Amino acid sequence: MDGTEGNAGQPGPADRSHRSSVSSVGARAADVLVYLADDTMVPLAVENLPSLTAHELHQAVREVLQLPDVALDAFALWLVSPLLDEPSLQFRRNVFFPKRRELQIHDKEVLRLLYEEAKGNVLAARYPCDVEDCEALGALVCRVQLGPYQPGQPTACALREKLDSFLPAHLCKRGHGLFAALRGRGTKAGTGEQGLLNAYRRVKEVAGSESEHEASLSPHYRAYLLKCHELPFYGSAFFHGEIDKPAQGFLHRGGQKPVSVAISLEGVHVIDSREKHVLLGLRFQELSWDHTSPEEEESVLWLEFDGDNEGTPVNKLLKIYSKQAELMSSLIEYCIELSQATEPATPQESAASPASAAGSSPPPTQHPQLRRQGSVVCSRIQHLSTIDYVEEGEQIKRVKPKRSTSFFSRQLSLGQGSYAVVQPTESLEQG
Repeated sequence: MDGTEGNAGQPGPADRSHRSSVSSVGARAADVLVYLADDTMVPLAVENLPSLTAHELHQAVREVLQLPDVALDAFALWLVSPLLDEPSLQFRRNVFFPKRRELQIHDKEVLRLLYEEAKGNVLAARYPCDVEDCEALGALVCRVQLGPYQPGQPTACALREKLDSFLPAHLCKRGHGLFAALRGRGTKAGTGEQGLLNAYRRVKEVAGSESEHEASLSPHYRAYLLKCHELPFYGSAFFHGEIDKPAQGFLHRGGQKPVSVAISLEGVHVIDSREKHVLLGLRFQELSWDHTSPEEEESVLWLEFDGDNEGTPVNKLLKIYSKQAELMSSLIEYCIELSQATEPATPQESAASPASAAGSSPPPTQHPQLRRQGSVVCSRIQHLSTIDYVEEGEQIKRVKPKRSTSFFSRQLSLGQGSYAVVQPTESLEQG
């Protein structure tokens, strides 16, 4: 994604303070600071900054870091400003870089940068994960930071001291002992220190690679990324927004709740920012969408998808309030166009893709954690306040809504399997 992205992404590690990417400006030159995912920065002395293109700046960063050509596609420049003040310039993963190409990367520095960014998203709970997956990912971080697991070494003490380096903050509860609980709403209690320790023990080593420490880490970077590939929102651009809460209580009070909207080449996910779980996940084949601008009404992204209302099939509309609604709509449209223009990988190409760690097989088409009961990556449509429609004659009605055409003008057309509006049945009750 280009630097024109603005503040599309949620604040990452480089956003912890209000930083400027232009440290000093002279008559002819400027010192530009480009932040990396590991919170380090690349200083660049740039001549004639106003006329510098994003491609030239991207190339300058790659030259300083000595990255191979694949970095041109794998990374992009992002302008990020959490409070809409002077933005920081960040070098991070390109939203339009396919996961299948990521698996073909061998350069250890490119893998490290991708690993650092993914790790930051997991620890910040931008990528919601089940406890089991948090432990598996945390174990790989233990391996990278602490070295191979050694029986009899004071490993548990090291884990206690750096717990928030391995697990998301909302899972690090120290109130009743150092590893008293590993809990998240909607999930069962974790095994705490022992669960992380057991996962650390199971991290596999690559034979013959320990002579070079940096090279030995590459399989673990790759294993971490491959585990993150199981998350349906991996590699997404994140946007801030709010949705209506379902009416509750005697007075039917609702209000709004903050959400983040993750958009990738694979679809759209709406994530509860407080509860750290997915509220809605849709592939592009499963939705229609549109947006309204402040000039028309208010800045809103609308998502339409299939559902049911008390057993009756309906079309559901989710209203997402966000100043970035138009940007989200444009990104959805571009991701669809890009996906349609890109041919799927051939069997030979897939077979050539390297596995994650030593001897491990490529990721399955369906991932086990998606079938876990109560998984944080599963949709929770019952927690959404939606507008339901079906068709009744030629009119559009709410709640028992009935219509023959989509509410939206924008709709994905991929032939078989594309989104289709609900059709009325003879047994449908009239309301």
